[in-house]
Amino acid sequence: MHTKSLKELSALIRRREVSSREVVEHFLDRVRSLDPSLNGFVTVAEERALARAQQADERLGAGQGPALTGMPIAHKDIFCTRGLRTTCGSRMLADFTPPFDATAVQKLDTAGAVALGKTNMDEFAMGSSNETSYFGAVRNPWDLERVPGGSSGGSAAAVAAGLVPAATGTDTGGSIRQPAALTGVTGIKPTYGRVSRYGMIAFASSLDQGGCFARSAEDAAVVLQAMAGFDPKDSTSVDQAVPDYAAGLERELKGLRMGLPREYFAEGLEPGVKAVVQQAIEVLGEQGVEVVEVSLPHTELAVPAYYVVAPAEASSNLARYDGVRYGYRCADPLDLEDLYKRSRGEGFGREVKRRIMVGTYVLSHGYYDAYYLQAQKVRRLISDDFRRVFEQVDVIAGPVTQAPAFRLGEKIDDPVAMYLNDIYTIPANLAGLPGMSVPAGFVDGLPVGLQLIGNYFGEGRLLNVAHRFQQATDWHRRRPAEDAMRAEAS
Repeated sequence: MHTKSLKELSALIRRREVSSREVVEHFLDRVRSLDPSLNGFVTVAEERALARAQQADERLGAGQGPALTGMPIAHKDIFCTRGLRTTCGSRMLADFTPPFDATAVQKLDTAGAVALGKTNMDEFAMGSSNETSYFGAVRNPWDLERVPGGSSGGSAAAVAAGLVPAATGTDTGGSIRQPAALTGVTGIKPTYGRVSRYGMIAFASSLDQGGCFARSAEDAAVVLQAMAGFDPKDSTSVDQAVPDYAAGLERELKGLRMGLPREYFAEGLEPGVKAVVQQAIEVLGEQGVEVVEVSLPHTELAVPAYYVVAPAEASSNLARYDGVRYGYRCADPLDLEDLYKRSRGEGFGREVKRRIMVGTYVLSHGYYDAYYLQAQKVRRLISDDFRRVFEQVDVIAGPVTQAPAFRLGEKIDDPVAMYLNDIYTIPANLAGLPGMSVPAGFVDGLPVGLQLIGNYFGEGRLLNVAHRFQQATDWHRRRPAEDAMRAEAS
């Protein structure tokens, strides 16, 4: 059952060949047996999921039920879920139970999805390897000694291992696309403002965007359809109609112009990854896609600009965690200052503290103009680069990461090396553009992703290109062996 797509599972349930409860029980069994080796879940909501599955069966029995009725999913533990703890992978929120649902969660509930639980993540979404979580590192199901990518590594690993057919994630600098590439699943980050940020705990407010993981573009289209849309509770939500993503999947690609940024294929890209990406582009070329070389000249400035803008916004967003209103509070504080210092010092991990300090510094008097303002100017230059390129092409393609998944612990003590993992993904966030990672092949047994970047609100075109690619290949159908996961779990 776990090898079937959302579309196939939905058809089975609607034909009454299997019940939603049976499907949910199957996936819960897989979580129990395999997740101990992956550490992909922070919270499993078994009773809640089974009750919701029973409701789904009743709705379907009455001839009702929208597209995702009875379909198991998981939520990245950054989305608030009413009555279910939401930790953000941090000690600071280890016991926080929200009194409301994030809009994305509410929309998926309305669409009939059954949430099995909350997935592990880098603390407050700060990380590229899912090693900064207070609840421990997540492991890559293709090789348990390697990272799954971050910050949405728990969601990506859960989908890759067949613990759920789909999961939500967030992408601030590549946190959907990078783990999707490293675990061999499909991941999409929509245009900034397409999915509501209400109830999605903030890291960097001008960069964060919710999206999803699935086995295929076809499944991702259904999940994104349910998540997307205007939300008056989110001031950054865009009031623009959401097209029928599934309806456009089969469009012919003949005549589509695809740009390959020369900066994405320069020094630093491992030869094996480059070869896989080039082979994927050849497959698309065989379907009539016209491939042209383009330039995004300010790409090399994206990482330094991002690591000024994102920490600055993080330092502001995380100021609310003071030990007073909610979240972790130190024991027996001597006074208010001691309460602040110790609560934040004990509640936040090392990477979060590093970014708070950087962000506070670049916003401080005398440094704002030199760093933050300059970074915003660079951000505009990067956006202008994309604008010029999209006057020539319909879609941009390239690698997601410079190399396949690295080993656990390999880069955790080298922040600069860790930050450079996002060199190909950060530009789309700075510009607010939609992006995808599509399984494209393997290097030494490890998955490699093809990145697709579209123009604003071009998610439908990205899903169309990804779907046509997946019709011509079977990389998205490959699954990691379970023997090592079961042995580790036992």
